[in-house]
Formats: sequence, C-alpha cells, structure tokens
Amino acid sequence: MSYHVNFSLKPQNPCTYIPAKKTLPSSLLISYCLSQPKVHKTHIQALSSSSPIQKTQENTTFNEPLELKSSSNYNVEFKTMGGCKLGISRYPDFEYDANGGFGSGSGKDDLNGKILVDFDVGKLYIPSLTSGTTKFLGLPLPPFLRIDIVPEIFKGSIDKESGKVDLEFKAKFWFSMGAIYKAPPLLVSTILTSEESQGQMRKGRGQRLEKDGNCKLVGVATVDPIDDIFMDSFLGLPTECLAFLNATISL
Repeated sequence: MSYHVNFSLKPQNPCTYIPAKKTLPSSLLISYCLSQPKVHKTHIQALSSSSPIQKTQENTTFNEPLELKSSSNYNVEFKTMGGCKLGISRYPDFEYDANGGFGSGSGKDDLNGKILVDFDVGKLYIPSLTSGTTKFLGLPLPPFLRIDIVPEIFKGSIDKESGKVDLEFKAKFWFSMGAIYKAPPLLVSTILTSEESQGQMRKGRGQRLEKDGNCKLVGVATVDPIDDIFMDSFLGLPTECLAFLNATISL
C-alpha cells in the first residue's frame, strides 16, 4: 500500500538568541522552554481507492505467455501391398508381392504441421522373399531360397498438408538356402520416402500419401560387405539396393 505523508506544523516563534557568555539560572531556562508552542504529531493518511496513483497501478496489465495447444495423438497403421520391387547391385529387380505386411504405432503432432510417427518394430511384419511372394526375371524364386526381413527401426514424419512421407527404415535381411546355408545378415538402412531417392547406381521416385491412405515409398541404401566370401562376391558388396513399396498408412 502507498502512503501520503502530511506534516501539519503550526508556525513557531523563533527562539530568542541568548549570548553564549551569559549564564541563565536553571529555573528561568526551564520556564522558557515550557513557554514554546508544541509541535503537532505527524499524521499519516492512507490513500483511498480513488487515488490517481492507485488507479494507475490497478489499470496496469502484463502480457502472459501464450499457452500452446496440446498435441494430438494418433494410432497409426501401416500395411504393405502387392506390386512392390526390390533390387540389389546391377541385377534386375525382384518382383515382390508384399501384400499382408502390417505394423502399428503411435503418432503425435509437432509444431511444423507434421505428424511424427514411431512404429513398434517388435510387431512389424514384412513378408519374406520366397517362391510364393517373389519373382526374378518372371520366374518364382527356387523353393529353397528365402530372404527374411527383420526390422530394427521404423519411424519418421508425415506432412498433413502435402502428404509427404519420410520414414527411417533399418532392417536385417537374412539370406538362406534351406538348411544348407545361412549367410550373416545384410544390414539395410535407408529413408523410405514419397519423394525421390537416388544413389550412384540406383534411383526411384515415390508417391505422396493420398486421402485414402495409399502411397508409394522408395529408398536407396548402401549394403556393406558381411565378411562372407560367397555373398560378398555374388552380390559384389559393397553395393546399393533399392526398395519400392506400395503401402497404405491409416491414422
């Protein structure tokens, strides 16, 4: 609270000058002091609410920080479809029917109009390359040949306005020939995108997410040697591989 101080003093008569050399009797000095006017006590008056200063303080406003809207959460489903392709080195592409692949995860809005998605790789299933799902040069793969795909990372972003999709994909590809031979895994790490992906040997272009959830994702990755004489020489490692997936993404 602010206070205003009013000093109310009655006029006082100036004290009579007394020469320093003269000495007055003590009784006369006391009588002189008692005869002087008394000084009124100081009065302190609190300002009322109508005081101009108080009104100025009451009318003062302060800018509060903006409260951001809470982010929206999504359940995200990912399904792979038929008509996909996989290619490695300079070999012709494999025709790959990935119909039946499925994954689920969570999504959350960010501040740039995108949905950040993260899939549970423990529940992400991508069909293996077998004689029933894959053809090479128009012919099914031999029955004993199999390539299993084990995802390790699958996450990224979806632009809600443009439909652009960028998903980080990392997986191990296990090549086997029945019970006779099983190679160390090929480690594939790429960005599956609805845009263009290009390496030195391979390239492809995807298609953005449509209203019905359909999209085409493409990714080029470098495959390093795996210290296996047969696979390193057969595939010409290090080399590039290409993944072209038809998929649907539902929120």
